[in-house]
Parts: sequence; C-alpha cells; structure tokens
Amino acid sequence: MKPQTLGWTLLMVVGGAFLIGRAVLTGAGTVYVQDVEIEVEIEDEAEEEAQVVTLQRVEQVPPNARSEPGVRLSYVHTFGLWVAAACTLGIFSFLWGDNPLYKVTEAIFVGSSAAYAMVVAFWSELVQNLCGNLLPDLMRETLIPGLKVEEPNLWYLVPLVMAIMLLWRLMPSGGWISRWPLAFFIGATAGFRMMGYLEADFTQQISNTIMPLVVTGADGSFQFWASLKNMTIVGSVLVCLTYFFFSVEHTGPVGWAARLGIWVLMITFGASFGYTVMGRIALLAGRLEFLFDDWLWLIDPLGRRLDM
Repeated sequence: MKPQTLGWTLLMVVGGAFLIGRAVLTGAGTVYVQDVEIEVEIEDEAEEEAQVVTLQRVEQVPPNARSEPGVRLSYVHTFGLWVAAACTLGIFSFLWGDNPLYKVTEAIFVGSSAAYAMVVAFWSELVQNLCGNLLPDLMRETLIPGLKVEEPNLWYLVPLVMAIMLLWRLMPSGGWISRWPLAFFIGATAGFRMMGYLEADFTQQISNTIMPLVVTGADGSFQFWASLKNMTIVGSVLVCLTYFFFSVEHTGPVGWAARLGIWVLMITFGASFGYTVMGRIALLAGRLEFLFDDWLWLIDPLGRRLDM
C-alpha cells in the first residue's frame, strides 16, 4: 500500500472512530424536534371575517432541551443532517484531488439542483401562470384553490404554442420548427437585458456622478468631508475616462491623469476581487460552522445556539 493511501486510510479510520465516539458519548449528530401549535388566518369569501385555524408545526429545538416533555428525536431530520455533512465532506475531498467521492457528490448536487429548478419552474410557470390563466375554473377546483383569476386569458395560448414548438427539437425530424420560438426568446431576452444594462450601467452611473463639489448643510455651513467625497468620486471618474481617451497623446498633464486613472482602476478591481473572495470565505465559514456546530457540537457542546 502506498504511503499516501495508507495515510488517508488511517485518517478516515480515526475520523470515523471520532464521529462514533462523539455520537455515543454526547449524542452529536442528532436532531430533536417538538410539535408547536400555530394560528393561521384563512380568508373566506362567503364570510366577512377571516377564520382562525390552529395547525401543528414541527420545530427543531436545541439539544440541551431534549429531556423536556414533548421533545423527541427526529430520525428524518437526523438522517438529513448526516447526508448534508457527508455531501459537504465529499466536496471538501477535492482538496485531496479528483476522486470518486467528489464526483458522486458533485453529481448529486448538480442533479438535485436541476430537479429542484425543474419542479419550481413547472409549478410556478406551467401550473400557476399558464394553466391558471387558461383554465382558471379547473385550477381553482383542483390544484390552486385560492386562484384570483376569474376569466380565461386567451393571450396565453401564444406561449403555449411556442412551448410546443420548442419540443420539436426532440423530434427526429422537424427540428427547424424550434428555431422560431428560440430566436424570439433570445431576441426578447437580449432586448430586455440591453435596456437593463443601459439604465443600470450607463445612465444611472452618469446620474450618480452628477453631484455638487461643494456641499453645504441646512444652515449654510461648509461640509468638508461630504465635499471631499464628491470631489474624489468626480475626479476618479474623469481620470479613468482620460485613460481611455486616445484622441490625445498621453503626455504632460493628460499623461499624469491617465496614470492616475490606472491607479483608480487597479484599486477598483482589487476591491471587487476582494469582495468576491470575502463572499466565498463567508460560504466556507458557513459550511465549517455547520460541520463543527450543528453536526459535531464542538463550538457549542451544550447545544444552546438555537436559544439565541
């Protein structure tokens, strides 16, 4: 056996023994729940006042409350906790290298995400949006009792026909039929995105740059820091534009402004990259907190975090 393989095998054995010991001695890796009664108001069209219905909901409780009356061990939630921990460790195993565990976990993540997106799109777009507007009476009696649509909207036949045309892409012949709705969707999406980018990245940025260089308060006093901030923003925009202005040779004052624009661009790119890295670090911290706290109970051994 290779030394690297032997080392990882010993690590897995020791880690498994540690998990079993934590589960036996402290009960780590378990989830406790209790039934909680909640009151929900349901509007009734026949009556003017809303009816109050009492329902029961299962809520998770901190482990230190597991001995209280009504608290029970949830095998379903515990199984889900261990599955989530195993998937997290499977993704982290990529630090070791590309391995079968990582591939299986990646396939589970991609497959479950695609399935979830498909179910959400099917229910929100096909059932509620399309069928709810074409067959409101049938949907109100079957799948959507609280549907507000009263009369069928025949305009929704257009997206229905276009959706059926898209399915011709899967047929052995007649694939060219799907090009027409696909071209329409791509063109419409490009048009909407272009208008959004023009408003957010062009006109809105120009509007935000138009600001007073000298800021005064309500009593007419000079606001130094507010004025300095506005001057910095306007000056930074001007020197950045100077760097991209190639009709004049970058020498003399123009060259100095262009080089200053490079510094402003580098600071901006660095801040954006740092913000992206901090977002990824926050995700990593969240996963580590899940493993060490929710799963292993190492951060809060008494399980009091849910009380906060």
